[in-house]
Amino acid sequence: MTQRKLRFALFGNIYQVRKSASIQKVLSTIARYGGELYVDMEYYYFLKDNQHLDINATKVLSDDDFTADFAISMGGDGTFLKTASRVGKKNIPILGVNMGRLGFLADISPDDIEHTMDALHRDDYAIESRAVIEVEIDGQPMADGNYALNDVAILKRDTASMISISAHINGQLLTTYQADGLVISTPTGSTAYSLSNGGPIIVPGTKVFSMTAVAPHSLNIRPIVIPDSSVIELDVESRSHSFLVAIDGRSEKYKEGTKITLRRAPYYIKVVKRSDHRYFNTLREKMMWGADVR
Repeated sequence: MTQRKLRFALFGNIYQVRKSASIQKVLSTIARYGGELYVDMEYYYFLKDNQHLDINATKVLSDDDFTADFAISMGGDGTFLKTASRVGKKNIPILGVNMGRLGFLADISPDDIEHTMDALHRDDYAIESRAVIEVEIDGQPMADGNYALNDVAILKRDTASMISISAHINGQLLTTYQADGLVISTPTGSTAYSLSNGGPIIVPGTKVFSMTAVAPHSLNIRPIVIPDSSVIELDVESRSHSFLVAIDGRSEKYKEGTKITLRRAPYYIKVVKRSDHRYFNTLREKMMWGADVR
């Protein structure tokens, strides 16, 4: 039986130098199977000019007009989020190769690259579907992309005092947060910014969002978990008359009185996992549960 040729879209972190051996493993494995390689333009010139690698790319991607069988993210979880924003609604599964410390999204180590790439060609892998948050500002999409795989954060500006965030869930008033901000997180993002503010860890695939205040004025305010079928409406008041909306870390400034509407997006991001992947193993290792830190 003839092995079908796969198409790979390659994205990466251009700030991670001296990682060329791992990248070369990916390129060599793709070439060995005769696959087509599409490389993000910024990453292509980084590999060519900075890493001095010979890149046999079928196409250099200068925009989001592409399709592929798999997208490969070379970096950490931050690089994975950027890759997810480029993949968007394309339904392309993303493989996260971690070039630094173990990540929740980028959880393939450089030592496992060749084995994992071989597994893709054998169809020996699992796919996880991750929910995405869609953001509307006054009923319109945000200018710089309006989908979050991790979280949406409503935040005060650097020197401003705390802000007031009136939150409605499906038209019902939840509360008015007096805080430095509010983080609305997917299960994927529950181990990121939300966790650092005391939010709950949510297992991927759980159909909920969490809402966690950043430095709330009242000690009575606690994180809340809601069904991801909910529509969240937020109205913000600020003494500085402006505030920030951050989508997976990319922030834009808005003036008070702006209405923010959040809901589950009409698509999912597909994440490639090894067939032997165990989420709780990664969680235990990342959180150092059971480790003797004395």
